[in-house]
Amino acid sequence: MVDVLVTYGPVLIATAAVFGFIMAWGIGANDVANAMGTSVGSNAITIKQAIIIAMIFEFAGAYLAGGEVTSTIRNGIIDSSYFVAVPELLVYGMISALLAAGIWLVVASALGWPVSTTHSIVGAIIGFAAVGVGTQAVSWDKVAGIVGSWIVTPAISGFIAYLIFQSVQKLIFNTSNPLANAKRYVPFYMAFAGFIMSLVTITKGLKHVGLDVSNAEAYALAVAIAVLIGIGGKIAIARLHMSENTDQQTQFDNVEKVFAILMVLTACCMAFAHGSNDVANAIGPLAAVVSVVHSGGEISSKAPLVWWILPLGAVGIVLGLAIFGKRVMQTIGKNITHLTPSRGFAAELAAASTVVIASGTGLPISTTQTLVGAVLGVGMARGIAAINLGVVRNIVVSWVVTLPAGALLSIIFFYIIKAIFQ
Repeated sequence: MVDVLVTYGPVLIATAAVFGFIMAWGIGANDVANAMGTSVGSNAITIKQAIIIAMIFEFAGAYLAGGEVTSTIRNGIIDSSYFVAVPELLVYGMISALLAAGIWLVVASALGWPVSTTHSIVGAIIGFAAVGVGTQAVSWDKVAGIVGSWIVTPAISGFIAYLIFQSVQKLIFNTSNPLANAKRYVPFYMAFAGFIMSLVTITKGLKHVGLDVSNAEAYALAVAIAVLIGIGGKIAIARLHMSENTDQQTQFDNVEKVFAILMVLTACCMAFAHGSNDVANAIGPLAAVVSVVHSGGEISSKAPLVWWILPLGAVGIVLGLAIFGKRVMQTIGKNITHLTPSRGFAAELAAASTVVIASGTGLPISTTQTLVGAVLGVGMARGIAAINLGVVRNIVVSWVVTLPAGALLSIIFFYIIKAIFQ
């Protein structure tokens, strides 16, 4: 049946490209909106500014650091050896997985649900593999790891966010002179943020560019950047003309302004790291289709990227955010709990810290669940009444539904595509 790949090769690649674009659009509408939601929700930046920042940094992350070579099958979720005799089934499956995950993300974004793009593509890949060649092709232990991460990831980021928020309250807001203490302690938060953000960018972003940085070098570089940011922050805050002799509310407002600047910096780094990492969800299956068709049916674990694939993914992500990202931003930034710049900063820094911990330990995490957990942690620090439990319930239900929804849609499309081309 490999002659199917020869006969319909260009059609299969074109179809995969269209569906890959839909998937990238869904990632932009859903995941990128997560990365920007805290900044918008805390009024550190407007929606228009968030879209411009995300466009620049997501595109840069995806295009510069999205990878020369991409893993064709995310997280080793299926064993490709089962498809060696029937490579056309892998092609049909990857095409149906892209469409299934893309449609689910667009639906979730329309409803304002922050779901995991990684989990939707993984669910879709499990679906077609299970019906295409059999359940033995699926690495079920990896699936169990993903299900486990639904609990572990938000718990870790929520705990870190709780600690960061409490420390900000204790050291700055709950003191007799918040502004003086902000000038004293905020440079340390800036340095910590610089350390975490540069680690995220180095480990998630630069490894794709061919800069092979060892762990020790990554940490040394991150520490150096952190020190520079801390010193720069101290100088910048010292130059701010804010009187300490004002009433406490005005001091609080001034402190929040300082955190708002920090939020913009963390948002830029998160967008870059996200673009470099999650663009693979859209272009991995697409690269697999192109690779199998071009090689006449040969399946490899890594596929070199054809020149047009990365820009396609990057443009799709940016357009999805610009046109459709508003609703998920609203859910994350405003509907779970009331955010101010200092609270949003605690949430974003906790989410980034969790990403670093997960990268180091190989935990399969979702940036979405990390951030939702962090926002919940900040809310919990103010008491359970500060959290909108109805919104949280809907979010959790949407997480649980994502894997089976991706799988079911993928199975339906797989049979349709198989029927068309055979």
